[in-house]
Amino acid sequence: MDFEAARARLVEHLSIEIRDERVLAAMARVPRERFVPPDEQSLAYEDRPLPIGFGQTISQPFIIALMTAELMLTGNEKVLEVGTGSGYQAAILAELAQLVITTERLPFLAESARSVLDNLGYTNVMVHSAEETLGWQSEAPYDAIIVTAGAPRVPVDLLAQLAIGGRLVIPVGSRYLQELYKITKRKRKNIVENLGGCRFVSLIGKDAWEEEE
Repeated sequence: MDFEAARARLVEHLSIEIRDERVLAAMARVPRERFVPPDEQSLAYEDRPLPIGFGQTISQPFIIALMTAELMLTGNEKVLEVGTGSGYQAAILAELAQLVITTERLPFLAESARSVLDNLGYTNVMVHSAEETLGWQSEAPYDAIIVTAGAPRVPVDLLAQLAIGGRLVIPVGSRYLQELYKITKRKRKNIVENLGGCRFVSLIGKDAWEEEE
């Protein structure tokens, strides 16, 4: 399969609605096929989520592009990602920011993502095993935070780790259907924008969902 040609077709498709040229260029550079299981590689450039094991998915490229664009990255930021998954979103962020801190609660996925990112030469991504408290407090504050799992509410722990003027993009709703929110932190009253409906796996941890039995 010609992955480069398939990647170019996907980016052209995304450009119909995504106008951030830096995000589109990043997605044109990152090989999504490296972040999916071998038996899913032929579908790597379909605009759809794909399973990566352990009940987790690699998100739909359009949603990744939309969420990334809403972070409004210029290249100098320190970004936190909650939910590393395959590592693909972290790679996109690494193309656009100075430093990416990403956390994953499933050890196998964390190690797999770290290996792929290392092999691709990303030196500005730090992959951590998630702690009980959401995020990674020791590196806060962050200029931008992206959450790749659905939460029942906007976690106060993540807002506390966001710098004034920073942007948080997060799916909020039920376990099965969410709305994508962008929160811009202000000294007095945060700005909240609804970017539309979406569907993510559940965020697990303090101030999120309880682990399912």
